Amino acid sequence: MSTLIDTVAWVRIENGRILCARPRGKDVFYIPGGKREGAETDVETLLREIKEELTVLLDPATAVHVGTYEAEVPGAPDGTVVRMSCYTADYAGTLAASSEIDEIAWFSYEDRAQVPPVDQLLFDDLRAGGALGG
Repeated sequence: MSTLIDTVAWVRIENGRILCARPRGKDVFYIPGGKREGAETDVETLLREIKEELTVLLDPATAVHVGTYEAEVPGAPDGTVVRMSCYTADYAGTLAASSEIDEIAWFSYEDRAQVPPVDQLLFDDLRAGGALGG
């Protein structure tokens, strides 16, 4: 039996580096975002999760889908797959770790090993497209 974890992530790149967040109690970084609640759209999920995690307001009018990635989840039961729908969007406010987030960091491609497999697929595409340095 397979399990699908449906997530939405915010891709924020500045100066060739991508914004990543480390949840409280974990030692791995993720692309910021989270799981859909109920009948939320991708953009609704993104706006809610990013406001909770990073204290900024995304502008829904600027949200652009950049890719959807799927990979198995390390340490989870066999057949557990995460689907990550990725979007860019402009924001207002000051980025700060909040809620369940302990730390934020800007990663280059060299930091790829510090993120899970599904995030690594995004890193690969961003590097191939010239957006991610390192």
